[in-house]
Amino acid sequence: MGTIATNIDTTVSKLEDQLKLWGAKLNELVARAEVAGQETKIDARKHLDDLKAKLAAARTKLDDAKAAGEGRWESFKSGVEHSWKELEGAFQKLTH
Repeated sequence: MGTIATNIDTTVSKLEDQLKLWGAKLNELVARAEVAGQETKIDARKHLDDLKAKLAAARTKLDDAKAAGEGRWESFKSGVEHSWKELEGAFQKLTH
């Protein structure tokens, strides 16, 4: 059985990997929006800017949780989870 620190490290690693994946997807969406028509581009830009802000917030929460360390993980966990759900919902809304 792993230690709490190992479980936290594994969780953080998975979250970081997902953030990288979402960052790449966001870059792809931005590129698509650039070639879209002007009206579509304006609408897409609003959604993409919102998504960028949520991605940055999730990264910040995750960085804060990592910096807090094992002893304070639980106090940061709910903030990370909340940011995560918002970001995931925004991606789903934009891509479906």
